[in-house]
Amino acid sequence: MDVLSDLLHRARAGNATIRQLIQRPPWSLTFADAPPLTIVATLGGHASVRLDEADAAPALLSAGDLALISGTGRHTIADDPSTPPQVMLYQGRKHLLDGSEVPPGAQRRLAPRTYGDGLPGATTMIRGGYDLYGEVGDRLLTMLPPLAVIPAGPRTRAALDLLAAEIAREEPGQDAVLGRLLDLVLVLALRAWCATPQAASPAWYRALTVPAIGDALRLLHEDPAHRWTVAGLAAKVGMSRAAFAARFTDLVGEPPLTYLTGWRMTLGSDLLRDTDMSIAAVARAVGYEDPFAFSVAFKRARGVSPSLWRRAH
Repeated sequence: MDVLSDLLHRARAGNATIRQLIQRPPWSLTFADAPPLTIVATLGGHASVRLDEADAAPALLSAGDLALISGTGRHTIADDPSTPPQVMLYQGRKHLLDGSEVPPGAQRRLAPRTYGDGLPGATTMIRGGYDLYGEVGDRLLTMLPPLAVIPAGPRTRAALDLLAAEIAREEPGQDAVLGRLLDLVLVLALRAWCATPQAASPAWYRALTVPAIGDALRLLHEDPAHRWTVAGLAAKVGMSRAAFAARFTDLVGEPPLTYLTGWRMTLGSDLLRDTDMSIAAVARAVGYEDPFAFSVAFKRARGVSPSLWRRAH
């Protein structure tokens, strides 16, 4: 499994909520408790996306454009940047600006997962939210700025067309279909963003398509508990030890075993926080036969022992 696929899988990025809005201007929705990663796609019409807690200009979206919003700060999606705030969504409920909740019966539901008025001249948008998991999720989010805009392209548009065709249907397995289509849109959007000149994508992402180095990263992620050595990795990818070590360090920004240790500490942190495995079992799961050696490495990386980390988190 390649690194990006591994991060998406371990971050449990498949658990997503999807909603469609078909609304005639003027309209404005403020999301007060956004999930760690949000996808906004404009299918028809135009919209603006503003990060309310950042001093930045709103991003303008045309038909087929995508926006990726990383972080849980408040953001507003509207037909136009000048449209004043109208409603706020908080804990899955719609509220008026005075704080009162909009009664469920007053919310216009046009179809499954679809809200708005559906009148001529309406903007059609899809919004998906991902609740990412642990430090693995944090690694995934380092690929993105707080707001990334991906212009419409043939590949993302085709995926959005499929998603739009399915979102208002209600058939057996519909949630599974929608989740996988949204995952497809997410991966295509991440690829498209990382290919743009303004993207500061992580060094490991840029190394994924490099022969041998991409293969080595895949091996480390497929089996992080293996007793890897630089020589063993080099032999697996068909390079000399010295040439492999130099090439990996140059492209990824750190030596192979330093990268592996960092990945093991990420996995160990999440296991300590979210399971009741003993520290010895966590150590073995991430490649340390000796729990003392794991504790030393963990304290060096996190500043505290595994037991203190577990209690604090």
